[in-house]
Amino acid sequence: MNYYKRILLSCVGTLVLTTSVFAQSKAKTTDIDSIIRKRMAESGIVGLGAAIIIDKKVVWKKGYGFSDQENGTAFTTSTLMNIASVSKTVTGACLMRAVEQGKLSLDEDINNYLPFKIHNPYFPDAKITLRNLATHTSGLTDRYPFYTDSLYFYGKDSPHVLGDFLQQYFMPGGQYYSKENFLDHKPGTFREYSNIGTALAGYIVEIRTGQKLNEYSKKYLFGPLKMDDTGWFLSEINLKKHARLYEKQDNNIKEIPLYGCTTYPDGGVRSSVDDLSHFFICLLNDGKYQNRQVLKPETVKEMLRFQFDEAHTPENVKPKALNSGIFWSTKMGGTRIGHNGSDPGVRVFMLSDLNKKIAVIFFSNTSLSEKEEKKFFEIYEDLYRYGVELKN
Repeated sequence: MNYYKRILLSCVGTLVLTTSVFAQSKAKTTDIDSIIRKRMAESGIVGLGAAIIIDKKVVWKKGYGFSDQENGTAFTTSTLMNIASVSKTVTGACLMRAVEQGKLSLDEDINNYLPFKIHNPYFPDAKITLRNLATHTSGLTDRYPFYTDSLYFYGKDSPHVLGDFLQQYFMPGGQYYSKENFLDHKPGTFREYSNIGTALAGYIVEIRTGQKLNEYSKKYLFGPLKMDDTGWFLSEINLKKHARLYEKQDNNIKEIPLYGCTTYPDGGVRSSVDDLSHFFICLLNDGKYQNRQVLKPETVKEMLRFQFDEAHTPENVKPKALNSGIFWSTKMGGTRIGHNGSDPGVRVFMLSDLNKKIAVIFFSNTSLSEKEEKKFFEIYEDLYRYGVELKN
């Protein structure tokens, strides 16, 4: 989920965790701790955790600042936090696992799976597929400000049932129905990032597997990957390990309550740097983690495969600059793969180079303004360059 109006203050604690698991004999010239502390002080980021993965192994991980500033609790790589749109990669992996089980096809009309029918009023006869949903080319769109104003619930998990909401959003006569919930573009011809489209894909997984995403992902992903602290809802995770969330507003720190979202498949996962590194390594390593094959290699290959080419390219996409897998995409001008995410009080990166040699996971429990967003990218690049240095 992308949430663009966020902010937070300054008062970044000193380094509170220094855990390096890389061979210390490696010659290093960059003082990454000083660089990150300086970036945090300049931007007002309260807490930060990161890991560097080289050749499918975590070689460095550290936490900085605070997960709870008022009580002086350190932000560590085991601190839990909602990971915003990086959750879409978990939804994508669940989707591909269901495909692997023969319960779904990426190219079937979604109306063959749903208990209600969805038709784009501009193209009522056009088929919408899971592949369209997973590449953000479905023609289904998030209607703003409705999305951010109506679907976040502060202090609790969302009380709404996902399927009921989706029916009310997409069915004519529904409480939330509007022609503005659809694009005037035929499915497959135009790319527009869609959170609610992701929620729909997650709901279809639930229908076809007979399990909620939190149950299904725990059985087939989180359990096998030893992601013991990871979950989807506030009600199922250890809140004592959860970071407090902050916004920077006119150079003042504002703590914001934890929250849930009705469309949880688009951004509801709560994890740690440590846990998420297991998942990322699995995807970068053809579905294998610690000698355990969690997903079939061909399943992961299809998930990560670039879906856009000269014959199948949305009209507003240049594949060399932006391409898409199954809830997986290129970033930074086509030079990285993975996903990132932002939500109130949250900024997360999970990105690798195209060769899957150097990868970075980066969490922050702080929202900055759009104007200051570049600070997060600067920290990511600092970490990536440090990864290059460690590898060499």
